[in-house]
Amino acid sequence: MWSTNTNNIIGAIIIALWLLAGSNYIGNLVIPPFEPVYDAAANTGAAKTPAKKAPQKAAAEAGAPQTLPVLLASADAGKGKKIAKKCVACHTFDKGGKNKVGPNLYAIMGKDRASVAKFNYSGAIKKMGGKWGFEDMDQFLTKPKVFMPKTKMAFTGLKKAGDRAAVIMYLRSFADAPMALPK
Repeated sequence: MWSTNTNNIIGAIIIALWLLAGSNYIGNLVIPPFEPVYDAAANTGAAKTPAKKAPQKAAAEAGAPQTLPVLLASADAGKGKKIAKKCVACHTFDKGGKNKVGPNLYAIMGKDRASVAKFNYSGAIKKMGGKWGFEDMDQFLTKPKVFMPKTKMAFTGLKKAGDRAAVIMYLRSFADAPMALPK
């Protein structure tokens, strides 16, 4: 027969494991785990494309990296909105919106870095200076801590170039006069 003390210890262990699993689940909802990109073309032999296809299409099918202007031209801001749902935990997008853990991102494209009023930026972004352009935003969204060491942003980044382009197009849509696309 178990004592009451043994039952309490077993109950505490079960509750601790349940809390650990629950916090892991909630953490993965807020910041999804990093998903490695699987290169299907390399494993299926699909990298061999006929020479008759257009060079841009053949390069895309062969898995060759596309330039950012090409990716932006084909990016869908609607897809970017879905991907950016993970951003709303820390940012707002509406004109005059409040700052949260991160600054409001309305009209961020083309804006000076560290310029959103009433937001306490890290020293890293204040030192960097400059404006948020398409290339910079793409690099920042790839791996924020690599692009800007010592940034306060906890997000690990977006691996897929198409996802980053979609988010950039979504961010671009939040402006009275959206920034012109690169050529």
